[in-house]
Amino acid sequence: MKTARWIAAGAGIAAVGAAAAYAQYRQTEQPDFAMVRADGDFELRDYPALVVAEVSNVGTRESASGASFRRLAAYIFAQDRPEGGEKIAMTAPVLQDETRPGQWRMRFVMPSQYTLDTLPPAPDDITLAQTPARRMAAVRFSGNGSGSDLALMEARLRDWMREARLMPAGEAEFAFYDAPMIPGPLRRNEVLIPVAAP
Repeated sequence: MKTARWIAAGAGIAAVGAAAAYAQYRQTEQPDFAMVRADGDFELRDYPALVVAEVSNVGTRESASGASFRRLAAYIFAQDRPEGGEKIAMTAPVLQDETRPGQWRMRFVMPSQYTLDTLPPAPDDITLAQTPARRMAAVRFSGNGSGSDLALMEARLRDWMREARLMPAGEAEFAFYDAPMIPGPLRRNEVLIPVAAP
């Protein structure tokens, strides 16, 4: 009986922690966009140019993701800058795409107050860049964002784009909005595909 109570207490603490993390991540800054079209889980959005910090790693998506996230987190939290370096707030989503077979790029979108000129200098392995303004097709879904989930949702998004007569202008990108401790049903994930100008 004591064991059951300990398990219940542990589950309760974990749930409270997950709820607190969920609330915190819901308050993080996200890029502004103009909604062009909404169709259930599918959307067509116009994004402005975004300032990003990016890094690439080779391997599986999951292994590259962990290495890239830790590297970019060290930059924004000033872990690789001199004592007293300026910390940068975390934003959402974290973006990931495959730039060539087996090479995965991760991008952190910088808070809107920064430009390329005002960001703290980055180490040589991290690139500070500005994405162009883009029109993006997007599909939103919950879950842990596994490879099979991403492939399924990318296929669904491409089907929707074909039906809507939208031409892709690049490869798919994956967007993850929540921390790993957030339960899968509460997570927000997206697949985004750039759309060619009409």
